[in-house]
Amino acid sequence: MNLGDAAPIGVFDSGVGGLAVVGALLACLPRESLFYIADSHNCPYGPRSPQEIRMLSEGISRYLLSQGAKLIVVACNTASAAALAHLRAAFPATPFVGMVPAIKPAVQATRSGVVVVLATPATIGGDLYQEVLEHHASGVRVVSRTCPGLVEQVEAGDLDGPRTMALLRACVEPLLEAGADTLVLGCTHYPFLIPALRTLAGDGVRILEPGEAIARQTARLLENRELLCREERAPARVYATTGDVAHLAKALGALLGWQGEVRALRWLGGKIEKH
Repeated sequence: MNLGDAAPIGVFDSGVGGLAVVGALLACLPRESLFYIADSHNCPYGPRSPQEIRMLSEGISRYLLSQGAKLIVVACNTASAAALAHLRAAFPATPFVGMVPAIKPAVQATRSGVVVVLATPATIGGDLYQEVLEHHASGVRVVSRTCPGLVEQVEAGDLDGPRTMALLRACVEPLLEAGADTLVLGCTHYPFLIPALRTLAGDGVRILEPGEAIARQTARLLENRELLCREERAPARVYATTGDVAHLAKALGALLGWQGEVRALRWLGGKIEKH
């Protein structure tokens, strides 16, 4: 047995949004151990500078590697846009899986020729996003829209309350009226808002989120590197946060239907350590 195949998959996000990716990973790779970090102390990442996001992402990645991570999933569109290339250069021996808004399948799926991408300013302004647009959005109108306040609503566990619905309505309804028939969720917090979006958009609008694609790519990389866990055993699942442990524990129950221990971490001198 390869000594690395029982090691955990590392996953991180600015907060609880990455749990949407965790759900897809657990469904696709049920034997794998996992170590998830929610950097809720610094959430949201969207308004932060690329330099700061790279610093935060590198510090989290170093901690995950210290915990034995064999692969790291950057379950945050903002961090992927700002830091993925930096992380791959800083840790060349570690495979990284990042988030890219599902523009290519959206362009293939649209009938009206109008696609909406809901994402943070840092994602939309990043080079990675612009490259995807250049390569895959020819002949289709892609409207990039930021929705300030939505990440905070998901972090607070308000997925369909009056304020959340008002934010979604203001963000999405004008675009639907303009003919958009495909919504791309370019932030890992947003898949938890799919039921609310469906209420506003109806069944005729396609909503695309990347969780399953990220899980499949993770499985491919593990297979190619002979790192898939082959053991029949109970995998270890660790959830940690740089913020309030009670908040993450509540989110795990509400968003994943899971209850268990949550570890407390803290930032100290640009590094993460146990609290």
